[in-house]
Amino acid sequence: MDQIDMNCDYGEGFGVYRSGESPDLLNYVTSVNIACGFHAGDPRVMRQAVTLAKEKGVAIGAHPGLPDLAGFGRREMKISAQEVQELMIYQIGALDGFCRSEGISMQHVKPHGALYNMAARNAQLAEAIARAIYLVNDQLILFGLAGSELIHAGQQIGLRTASEAFADRTYQMDGSLTPRNQKDALIHEVEIAANQVLKIAKEGRVLSLQGTEVVLDAQTICIHGDGPHALEFAAAIQQKLKLAGISLAPVGQMIS
Repeated sequence: MDQIDMNCDYGEGFGVYRSGESPDLLNYVTSVNIACGFHAGDPRVMRQAVTLAKEKGVAIGAHPGLPDLAGFGRREMKISAQEVQELMIYQIGALDGFCRSEGISMQHVKPHGALYNMAARNAQLAEAIARAIYLVNDQLILFGLAGSELIHAGQQIGLRTASEAFADRTYQMDGSLTPRNQKDALIHEVEIAANQVLKIAKEGRVLSLQGTEVVLDAQTICIHGDGPHALEFAAAIQQKLKLAGISLAPVGQMIS
């Protein structure tokens, strides 16, 4: 692979409060996932994030989550497929309004947190998410964990999909992410994160915590914008990929 997308989660704050994310992060990524108000974000933050992404020339995506502000959308909920579909339509529509007001189009949708992980395993929830996106705008790209039910559901309904891998998360031998409540779920060392991304981009593989190599076909790499080393990670990854002859580009320019 000589080209890959790098995305980050952004706009995960409220009013004047921002969750540690730096505007400079958008100098390094090519796609941004903007919170839509249910796990984080509010109208002011959404507008500011869209305006900044437009200024930086970064492709914009909706980052809809479960209605769980207190838990930052990272706690699983008992929720029906119909409810998920409605939550998705509501949040995608909200961000789309801000994009339209700025005269720009959305590129993608990436579910957030617990919803993302639930849909990676649960075919019904994955189908509800894919259906919601298709009904709102069938030209949007669905981001999902590589090899997950979410990617399968998007492909089945006729959406373009982008399989995602993570720079700052570790993997299990089945290709799933190590749960956040477990030891070693997060990668804190810049060099380890950069090397993991390079291996994914060049070889299509990632080393699991169990020491086995997992096949991982990914078109986009995520850096969590609220991570303490997000800016450092992004700069180092961009430089390492560049030295390896791999360029960054929005995923919408790479898939048809």
